[in-house]
Amino acid sequence: METDDELLKQFFSEQKQEIADNGFSRRVIRHLPDRYKRLATLWIVFCSLCAVILFFAFSGIEIIIGILHKTVASIVQGDPNLDLKSLFIAVAVLICLGVNRICSME
Repeated sequence: METDDELLKQFFSEQKQEIADNGFSRRVIRHLPDRYKRLATLWIVFCSLCAVILFFAFSGIEIIIGILHKTVASIVQGDPNLDLKSLFIAVAVLICLGVNRICSME
């Protein structure tokens, strides 16, 4: 079996021919779509869809409206015990929306 493999290798090495492509292969490779960019885009779309589905499944809009209402009411009333947790959540949501907007600009 090994001698057959060796004979085949020897035969093909003797019959090997180089064909000049004048840079054709390089140009073709350069114009092919970037596989990693496509996979990254699909991953972003998948994660975004999961986030949107979970957001609506757990009543995200109602929760955010409630938190923002409490925060605005606390600020207007001048409450010294302002619920910082609500404020941090509102800021985090705004940051997420901003990041999403930046990612969609690509």
